Amino acid sequence: MSISVFIVDDHYMVIEGIRSLLQNEKEVVWLGHATNAVSCLSFLQRYQPDVILMDINLPDKSGIDLCKEVKETYPSVFIIGLSTFNQQSYIEKMMQHGASGYVLKNASRAELLEAITTVVKRKNYLSHEAALVLRTKAVPEIVLTRREKEVLELIAEGLTNNEIAEKLYISITTVDTHRKNLLSKFDCRNVASLVRKASQMQLL
Repeated sequence: MSISVFIVDDHYMVIEGIRSLLQNEKEVVWLGHATNAVSCLSFLQRYQPDVILMDINLPDKSGIDLCKEVKETYPSVFIIGLSTFNQQSYIEKMMQHGASGYVLKNASRAELLEAITTVVKRKNYLSHEAALVLRTKAVPEIVLTRREKEVLELIAEGLTNNEIAEKLYISITTVDTHRKNLLSKFDCRNVASLVRKASQMQLL
């Protein structure tokens, strides 16, 4: 199965670089390129590629806005965001506006091919760096003091405030303070969800 690919980018070095990476791939048919949103939309009135590699920053329109416009008019076209920016807001907005993937411009031939073949199967593809940015945002780092870690572990074992206080030689009030701080740090309303979330984050 051949996959037709079109690129929208205002830098010829990027266009030529990606074309040279893909030109010898049997499953990829190179349809050409556009250097701005207007010429991209003009091209799409005549031809619809399977995949568009779309730069985030174009001279006449944001790639994010162009992505939305293309997907609304040509929903069967798969779009992969292409950027030097590895920022959470760019990645999220591009995906929210209909992109099926996001890769950086330093992507290898293998990564580009993987992205292209993945999105045509109706699956999303994020480069390792992009996925890492979103994962880091989704699971913020939680820093615990040594005492909070001890209290957390004893809570997970099912000990009461009184039992924890006896075991750690601290007051019940202090234990209660640590418990409230832990619930706040993990953004949890009860001990069950606190223990579950701490386990998921490998803090237990």
